Amino acid sequence: MKQSRVKEIWKKGGVAIGTLVKSTDPVHTEVLSQSGLDFLWYDLEHADKSVETFASLARASRVGDVDVLARPGRWEYMRMGRLLEAGALGIMYPRCESADEAREVVRWSKFYPVGERGFDGGSPDNNYGQYQAEDYTNRANEDTWVTTQIESPKALANVSEIASVAGVDCVFFGPGDYSALIGRPGDVKGDETLEAARIIAEKTIAEGKVFGTLAFDMDHAKHMKDLGAQLIVHSADIVFYKKAYEELVEAYRDWA
Repeated sequence: MKQSRVKEIWKKGGVAIGTLVKSTDPVHTEVLSQSGLDFLWYDLEHADKSVETFASLARASRVGDVDVLARPGRWEYMRMGRLLEAGALGIMYPRCESADEAREVVRWSKFYPVGERGFDGGSPDNNYGQYQAEDYTNRANEDTWVTTQIESPKALANVSEIASVAGVDCVFFGPGDYSALIGRPGDVKGDETLEAARIIAEKTIAEGKVFGTLAFDMDHAKHMKDLGAQLIVHSADIVFYKKAYEELVEAYRDWA
């Protein structure tokens, strides 16, 4: 089983940097896995990724050295085991609003004695049966990381309780949903949203857990780092692709 690059970074007090991968083409994952990023995030809450598609992308990530972070939909507890078996090391659970909900995430992400994750042992996460059962479950519990997302005012009010749950490694602020739920959709760098990020960071770190969030540009990323973020998702692959070619086209047009 792959050792978590992200958890090793956290142990040293560093910041793990990743990006959201929207492309379903394994070639893009193969390239990104060799880019120096620490993790790649795949979102199965939204849009067009099935577990089968995700499994192909997770295998492609093995070309390089990255952790794979997968987000199921809310309440899809049983799906988390399939994502982990397919090769995810991190589970990002959306719209977590209570400590009880966070405990359920841990329950289905971790093997006994931490949780009650179902046992297979013959899937990609165990190199198709490479390790004996006890070694496999111990390694999985050590290297799997659980992230709960704070994305609503209700969750913000409960952040300390959520962060305190044993087995939760990281509390991740989702500014997109949060800004929408306070009636300011897309205002991801507005004062109210930034204040929510500050509160979440402060309370998460006080519980001894990692604070994570999204970054939309380098100034925003620096601000999140200053708040104490140790997990940063910077933009998305398609955003970088589009921007790079727009800049290229603009440079050529300057010749005219």
